[in-house]
Amino acid sequence: MTRKPARMYREIEGQVYTRREYMGGVPNCRIVQFDVGNLTARFPLQISLHAEEAAQVRDIALEAARVSAVRVLEARAPNQFHLKVRRYPHQVLREHKMATGAGADRISDGMRGAFGKPVGHAVRAQIGTPLLTVYIADSNLAIAKEAMRKASHKLPVPTRVRIIPNPLPRDQRAAAALGTGTAAVPPPVAAQ
Repeated sequence: MTRKPARMYREIEGQVYTRREYMGGVPNCRIVQFDVGNLTARFPLQISLHAEEAAQVRDIALEAARVSAVRVLEARAPNQFHLKVRRYPHQVLREHKMATGAGADRISDGMRGAFGKPVGHAVRAQIGTPLLTVYIADSNLAIAKEAMRKASHKLPVPTRVRIIPNPLPRDQRAAAALGTGTAAVPPPVAAQ
């Protein structure tokens, strides 16, 4: 059976359908890797791709966006980035499969018991939900923007790129708050 177009699953309708233990035959998630690139280095910039409308984004679309972004980043800034898929597709999509074509009206049951069989997964993205994030150095900002632009073409929702400084790790934040470690402490003022 051919895959239905994305417009059939884009709208958020009904309640969340995520309890896999009650379903049989749910296909695997199509996202191969959620973290790609240099996972040990710390990068000063964080570029995220945010949804501008509430919609369901299929796992196939997220994987296509990830592959598109990684292809640009690996070609122009190899091992100088960390790309992260920020949402896991928990929503299970259902489809009421019906026979179509000539003579199908004799064997079809129409809408009888039309609950549907599981056919895939999706992310329920609200307005402002980050879908992909790239951590990168300042010198590679233009490359990351281009990667996010190409990734946005693979997604069924309008998106916006947001650039923010990457916050310090927890241990460095604590050291900065206590005035020890790498944080610069001003010298004491001499009494006159």
